[in-house]
Order: sequence, then structure tokens, then C-alpha cells
Amino acid sequence: MNSHENGVMIFRGFLETMIQICVLKKRLWSICKTIYWCMDGHIDAISCMAKNPSHLKGLFSGSMDGDIRLWDIASRKTVCQYSGHQGAVRGLTVSTDGRVLVSCGSDCTVRLWRVPLASGIELDDSSDSSNKSLASYVWKNAFWAVDHQWEGDHFATAGAQVDIWDHNRSVPVNSFEWGNDTVISVRFNPGEPNILATSGSDRSITLYDLRTSSPARKLIMRTKTNSIAWNPMEPMNFTAANENCNCYSFDARKLEEAKCVHKDHVSAVLDIDYSPTGREFVTGSYDRTVRIFQYNGGHSREIYHTKRMQRVFCVKFSCDASYVISGSDDTNLRLWKAKASEQLGVILPRERKKHEYMEAVKNRYKHLPEVKLKLRGKPPKNEQLRECPSNGWHRHLPKPIYKAGLLRRTMADAEKRKEDRRRAHSAPGSLKPIKSIRKNRIIQEIE
Repeated sequence: MNSHENGVMIFRGFLETMIQICVLKKRLWSICKTIYWCMDGHIDAISCMAKNPSHLKGLFSGSMDGDIRLWDIASRKTVCQYSGHQGAVRGLTVSTDGRVLVSCGSDCTVRLWRVPLASGIELDDSSDSSNKSLASYVWKNAFWAVDHQWEGDHFATAGAQVDIWDHNRSVPVNSFEWGNDTVISVRFNPGEPNILATSGSDRSITLYDLRTSSPARKLIMRTKTNSIAWNPMEPMNFTAANENCNCYSFDARKLEEAKCVHKDHVSAVLDIDYSPTGREFVTGSYDRTVRIFQYNGGHSREIYHTKRMQRVFCVKFSCDASYVISGSDDTNLRLWKAKASEQLGVILPRERKKHEYMEAVKNRYKHLPEVKLKLRGKPPKNEQLRECPSNGWHRHLPKPIYKAGLLRRTMADAEKRKEDRRRAHSAPGSLKPIKSIRKNRIIQEIE
């Protein structure tokens, strides 16, 4: 063995030891500190949330009993409580300037509320007038979702149809309808204020343009889409949270094929929200877990769960992309770190340089077998199928979720074997070509 090979072996051994220590520290930190805080106050399940675009610490939440609360994330306290809805609050959104909160519910009403200024939030001395609605609009049908334009004074509600409202009008200024099924979610495009996307109970995803009098395009899938989120950095792309446990990323200009299929959930995905950076998004599912995905990753980067947390109805990224907020059926809001191993508080320049150096070393040598083994973490005996997310970190799952995932993989393998045998014993050309995973959940596109 020459000196060069000896030096390479010594370097690999040193690198392996260094990364092993780093992995151990990160695991201990992530086990203890993934959930940062739990905020309670609601007495019923939390159904929706909204961020204040003009105030970093402000967060609104609505519950099934009609209660709306404004939270100060820094102090984890309720600042304002809005009462007015007689049924479940289905949607919340804040105007672009952060001064008006719009809510809608199953009581067929849309309400506008005044948002206290940032100084009022910090001092916790909001006046009684801020708890009274500025306006209340009663309409024909119950509402399922609401979203505000990124630029402008219009907002859209979803229900029996898509209605476009103005702050100063008590009736919709425009309405869109394509079919007779209920529209369950609506989101405005962050780059083009006149474009919005909706999902319906007829398994459709529809694009609308406010400058025209009719819908633009419609995509029919095999299962229902529960929520939609646009990528803020790539406004032509959006991701749909689907009932079949997966999320599908689409290019609005080419809907006949998904750009990426994001897997790992074992039950219906109920809500989705993008990070302000546009590189990640968070999902909440009926399987009682919160997952973070890379925008182009097929599997989740991180999974969060607790014993007490029930079905996750709504999730949001914080405005600085440092935290993830989830609202669940157990009446609690939970604040999670977006990066489980990230150190909170003030970081000295030398510490920051060390963290950057460690990340650079791992990214450079992650393809080496020794490094890959340490980064992934060797699973315990008889647990080789435990989940390994896209970033390589080994994650231990709750037993029900692990068993459900194992069952889904078994069913998928059995279906694949059945299809292979069917094609092996069929005449050439008698069966349709196999569709890729990006196309097989799409039925048709209508223009």
C-alpha cells in the first residue's frame, strides 16, 4: 500500500468518525427539541389557520365551534379572540396590508375583522372594537375556504361555486361555476393576482382567470384533492394534497403530467403550505403526522408526531421559514422547528462557520459508502423497512404508521406482480401501455 492510499484511508476514517459524532449530536437534539411549543386555548378542533403577511409573530386560527383567535407566536399567548360565527370556521385569510382578516364558515356568512397593529399585539392591549366584525355578508350556501389576492382588494370564497368579493360590496362581484359539485379549497397565484386554483369534490383541479368570464382549465383526477398551495418562488407551479396519501406537483402550463409525486403519508393529506423560500413545503395528514418535503423530492425530509396529536387539519410555515405550525383535532396548536437539528438562539460567527463546514463536508462525501451508512443510520434488527427520508436520516415511526406503510408497500408489490404476470400471459398489443406514476392518477384535462 503506497502513501497515497494510506492517506486516503486515514482521511476516510477521520471523516467517518467526525460525521458519526455529528449524527449522534443531531439525533439527540432532534429527539428532544423537535417540538418547540404547544399552544392551547381552543375548546374544539382547529380547522384552519392564516398568517399575517405584515407581522412576523401574528397567527390566526379558527375552530369548529366558531372561535377565532389571534396568537403571538413569540409569547405563545392569545392576543385577540373574535366571536361571531355560529358554526365551524372553514377558512381564514388576511389582506395584503395585514389590516383586515376575512373569515368564512358553515353558517353561510363571510365576516371581515380589523386586525390590531403590531404594537397592540406586543402590548396585548387590543380594544374591544377590534373584536367586532367590520362587516358580515350572508350568502346562499355554506363556505368551505377563502383566500385573498396577493395584490388587490378582492378575495375568493369556495362553496357551491367560486365567488369573488370586494371589501366594500355585500354581494360577490363575480362568480364562477363549472359543474354542480362543491368547491372545497381555493388559492390565489402569488405571481399573477388574477389567477386562482380550486379543488372540488368531483376530484377536479380548476384554474380560473378573473379577467375572463369563464374558467380556464380543469383537471380530473382519480381521487379528491383536499388542498392546493402555489410555490411562491416559482408561481407557475403548484402542489396538490390528495386523498390517496400522496401530493402531486404540477406546472400550470402542462397539466397532463405531474412534475413530481411526493409519497410517505399513509392516509389522506388534508392540508399543505409552502415555505417562503419555495424550496420546501409542509403537509398535515389524517394519519396524525406532519411531514416536510423538498419541492422536488419524492419522499419526506422530516416527520413530526406526538402521542397526543390527532388528525392534522391545517399546517403553515412561519413567515421566516424557521418554524412549522400545525393545528389538529385535539384542540392544540403546535410549533415545530423546520429543521429539527437547528440550534436556536444567537449563533456566534465561529459556530456558524463550523455548521456550514460540517454541512459542506457531508454533502461532498455523502456518496461514499462509509459516509452514507453513518448518515442514514443502521436500522435495528428486523426493522430494515423503517423509513429513510430523502435527506438520508433514519426515522423511527409510530407502530400504527409503520404497519400501515408496510401494508401499503406489500399491496403495491402485489399489484405490480399481478400486472407483470398479466402482461406476460397476454398477446402482444392486447393491453394498454403502462402509465408512469406521474400520469396514472390523472383521468383527463378539460379546456
